[in-house]
Amino acid sequence: MLPRYLVKIWVFWGTAGVALSQGQGKESTAPYGPECSLFDWRQYHSNTKLGYSESNLTKSSMDLWRFTSQKLIEAFPLDPIRENYIRRVKGCIFSSVAPAPFKSAVKLVAVSKEVLEDLLDLDVSVAETEEFIQFVSGGRVRPGSVPLAHRYGGHQFGVWSGQLGDGRAHLLGEYVNRHGARWELQLKGSGKTPYSRHGDGRAVLRSSVREFLCSEAMHYLGIPTTRAVSLAVSGDNVMRDEFYNGNVKNEKGAVVLRVAKSWFRIGSLEILAHSGETELLRKLVDFIIKEHFPFINMTNQDRYLDFFSRVVTDTSHLIANWMSVGFAHDFVPNASDDEALYEIGNQANIGRYNLDKLRLALNLLLDPKQQLVAQQILKGYPDLYQTKFQELFGAKLGLFGHESGDDYLIAYLLKLMEDTRADFTMLFRHLSEITHKQLELNNIPEEFWALQQLGRHEFFSHWVNLYLSRLKRNSDKDSDKARRFRMKSTNPRYVLRNWMAESAIKKSERDDFSEVHLLQKTLRHPFHKQREAEEAGYSSRPPLWARELRVSCSS
Repeated sequence: MLPRYLVKIWVFWGTAGVALSQGQGKESTAPYGPECSLFDWRQYHSNTKLGYSESNLTKSSMDLWRFTSQKLIEAFPLDPIRENYIRRVKGCIFSSVAPAPFKSAVKLVAVSKEVLEDLLDLDVSVAETEEFIQFVSGGRVRPGSVPLAHRYGGHQFGVWSGQLGDGRAHLLGEYVNRHGARWELQLKGSGKTPYSRHGDGRAVLRSSVREFLCSEAMHYLGIPTTRAVSLAVSGDNVMRDEFYNGNVKNEKGAVVLRVAKSWFRIGSLEILAHSGETELLRKLVDFIIKEHFPFINMTNQDRYLDFFSRVVTDTSHLIANWMSVGFAHDFVPNASDDEALYEIGNQANIGRYNLDKLRLALNLLLDPKQQLVAQQILKGYPDLYQTKFQELFGAKLGLFGHESGDDYLIAYLLKLMEDTRADFTMLFRHLSEITHKQLELNNIPEEFWALQQLGRHEFFSHWVNLYLSRLKRNSDKDSDKARRFRMKSTNPRYVLRNWMAESAIKKSERDDFSEVHLLQKTLRHPFHKQREAEEAGYSSRPPLWARELRVSCSS
């Protein structure tokens, strides 16, 4: 277990999640595998070969825009059953299944201009076309695409849940852009798959708004994340019991098109290990290493250890980054989590728990000596996390280098913040804006409301003295002005707080997407003061009603 003072932080914001689906049934659709007669997928070997990623210009039409599912289809066996009904799947990584188009009209309510132009080589004007709207809502499959649903398993609340899988998501294929970067496109909320369990394969508007906004917010905070391409909403009704209390209601269905380098996860390996599919597990891990960890030597007998070591390091750094901005993972501070297993203060420990499950899955590919080495690698996780945590929080305080007392200075501040329930984001932002002189004289302007709240603690002045003494040791290479500039570039003024997302959702449910657009605009520049954001209260004290907000798996 990691020391609690290193992981527990009070925050007043939370973000989105996934919709928990209802209902079940058997549904047949035309197969979308290599045998599908609707198109010959083999002719679209890759957009690079056809020249589509060699242009330095974005495309103003989708006519010549291509991507392909070929790499994944050639690498792994597909589910031999083509019918789309809910079942246990064996012996494959993917099932071939088509998205289900909405029955009613679809409206495109938000797009990411940067993702379209920088990652997918499409001019934002393309988003105005009916062809694009049909594509991003699952209404039309592009040539070269063989939609796939991924088979994976996982643990939920500390218990192995067996097969989970893409129950409402469709992997459309991989696009190679003009810079040579590869991006996999996936629809979320696009209909049933064999992995839908008791679900209907749909996502509701509230969860989709949160995901779209939060993925954009995390990106502009500089933290690795999936990216959202678009958000489309339908008039189709989706039945949901938001808090599982019997209050079922109709909600609007929505779908998000998102991209990532890969959609594989720890559970992708776990399901194969639990099912004893060792050779398929080896094939999958080798594929992941070759495609996404090119610096690992594929001929090295210790390549699985090298892979595990890198994942351990990357995970520790990612969670430390989450903590540095007060982010609760998976976009959900979940009201269903009665035991607070996934609370923000336990994220680092849950990260280690998940890595241990990865280690156990990899054990099937390791000899006894290598298994012991893997255990030692995992034992290094707490130190990796704490080192990154201290580095990030030192930067948030404007510290140069690292001194022996810095850990205490950071932990001391976090304890004062916990005691006073100080606002996480604005406390660090106010420390970025206040001068040395104002701190020395305890002259805290009213506009620095989070710092004023912290100042009510009996030990605040003692902490300030320690902090100012530490800053003075920066003085030979720093100035107060430079310190404030540096800290304002590290500590955001705006994050996607739960109440902000909720406000946008309530308006969206009335077909008013103005706040979705305002938040999207604001979150693109989280470190810079913005007039509209200030008028909306995005850096003010959260409203009292925000304390009563609850979100669930379907939020």
